Amino acid sequence: MPFKIAVVGIGKIAIDQHLPCIAKNKNFQLVAGVSRHATLDYVPCFDSLSALIKSKIKIDAVALCTPPSVRLAMAREALDAGYNVLIEKPPTPTIGEMVSMIDYTKKKKRVLYATWHSRYNRSVDEAKKRLKGKHVNFMRITWKEDVNKWHPGQNWIAEPGGFGVFDPGINALSVVTKILPDPIYVESSRIEVPENWSTPIGADIKFKRGDGKPVDMSASFDWRQRGEQIWDIKLATADGMKMKLSKGGTVLHVNGKLIMEAPMEEYQMIYKKFAKLLKAKKSETDYSPLQLECDAFMLAKPVVVGKFEWD
Repeated sequence: MPFKIAVVGIGKIAIDQHLPCIAKNKNFQLVAGVSRHATLDYVPCFDSLSALIKSKIKIDAVALCTPPSVRLAMAREALDAGYNVLIEKPPTPTIGEMVSMIDYTKKKKRVLYATWHSRYNRSVDEAKKRLKGKHVNFMRITWKEDVNKWHPGQNWIAEPGGFGVFDPGINALSVVTKILPDPIYVESSRIEVPENWSTPIGADIKFKRGDGKPVDMSASFDWRQRGEQIWDIKLATADGMKMKLSKGGTVLHVNGKLIMEAPMEEYQMIYKKFAKLLKAKKSETDYSPLQLECDAFMLAKPVVVGKFEWD
């Protein structure tokens, strides 16, 4: 029998990714939606999670695709109802809320799956394999995209807890925290905040190793990119290997040679993994990418830039 799932928050990411992948996965059956503003023609929809719970529709799991700021309360409400929970990235606005969510899930003996879609790519897995046991001493992350294309008119991203450019930037950090043989830490950061925003639209971060050995590692995030969108990670190791993950982690070059160009199957793989976790009754809750971003905010030097106007 397929797991009966409801999608909470029927916005762009749910419509573009979650709903199509659920429809194609035989392990799931979409039985309801929750949104204050949108509806679906083929399943019942409710304007709140509370209304869904009161409906008594049989639910095994919910996918929380809402902004991060409201997820802790929603997750607790879902867990209280006996549901298992999948959460979009970034999982929560703070580490404290993430830890609380993990602890509450354990108390309720349910499954919590914190997804990081950019990790689910064969090129990323191949990069991790090739970096195993090596000393990475160089990294350049360049993550530049057009906020108007990916978050049109979504003002919540500019509000406190909305992450700003760190919303896409966390995708890059989710990749490097998976593939690097050793953890990295934030040394310093600089963020650019528009006059009419509370969150950054650009950020530059320097990283360090925990052992104090010298490295050249940095990231540049920008949400004002026009034209071609850039999602690149360049790495080099002490023994001379050079690696580049591009197009969001789908294309891998090593020493200038194309090794792999994998299809974009991130959300398909997320739901494949979620089915496995539900069957095994196990959670997956790594929050190391969120830790790096919270540290980048903590150590940031803020610079105010001109107002940002939506297209």
